[in-house]
Amino acid sequence: MRFIEEVVVDEFLPTFRALLAGDLRDRGLTQSEVADLLGISQSAVSKYAHGDVDTNDRLAGDERVQDLVVRLGAGLASGDVTPVQALVETEVLIRQLERGDVLARLHEETFPPLTEYEGDFAVHDADSEVRTAERVLASVRRGVRTLENTSGFAGLIPAVGSNLVETLPDATGIEDVAGVPGRILDVKGRATVPGDPEFGVSEHVATVLLAARAGGSGARAALNIRYDDEIATRFAEAGLATAEFDAEASVETAVAETVTDDVDVVFQSGGFGIEPAAYLLGADAGVVAELVRELL
Repeated sequence: MRFIEEVVVDEFLPTFRALLAGDLRDRGLTQSEVADLLGISQSAVSKYAHGDVDTNDRLAGDERVQDLVVRLGAGLASGDVTPVQALVETEVLIRQLERGDVLARLHEETFPPLTEYEGDFAVHDADSEVRTAERVLASVRRGVRTLENTSGFAGLIPAVGSNLVETLPDATGIEDVAGVPGRILDVKGRATVPGDPEFGVSEHVATVLLAARAGGSGARAALNIRYDDEIATRFAEAGLATAEFDAEASVETAVAETVTDDVDVVFQSGGFGIEPAAYLLGADAGVVAELVRELL
């Protein structure tokens, strides 16, 4: 695990200080004066100015970095810019370069797992795509662990297998829904999970959940289980609100037309070649997993 702050320290700071120290020396300031302005030692200034410190060519060649060096160099040399102002201006540039820019790219190169996330993002952003997606994946992992440790859950798994899924807050398609790759299966009375949760791996349960949301449900998670009269009785005893949809109709249309915002379970009682199934809905994967415990 490598933090973006390490990239700033290892790549940005040596490069920026070397450029700024060189600019100030070119303006006639002594090593002592440069050291005082930058808050570093004279020996460090000497190393920066003489190229004895490794720098990053991509950062050194960035026009924004070069422009800030020139602007701060002129301001610090003339006294128009204070060291505090110089620090603030530099921090602003760092934050900018971290947001889907050159520092973010350098971070991805030194920490490859980040490359799984497409588009521009800022690691520090509380609402970043990375943080949101990882929280959803973590929620599904917790829910799956709950199911694995719930005695009797395997008996609720239908012949086609179960899947526990959860959507991103603004999900629009299956690729925005995290679930178990393949299906959770009943293997000799034990729920068996084939792999770690991923996005875009559950077409059927994800489709039902998205359709429920399109119909007005606020649920962000769902789990499919088997359905029969006994299960229907358990729903009633647990006080769960249910709604039935036509198994032989389009899932997207049938579920969306059936669900209301207070429905906890949508189900279909089967059809030609179609196994009866129920879909538990909840705010997140953990809530749905707890619903299973209430049914057992």
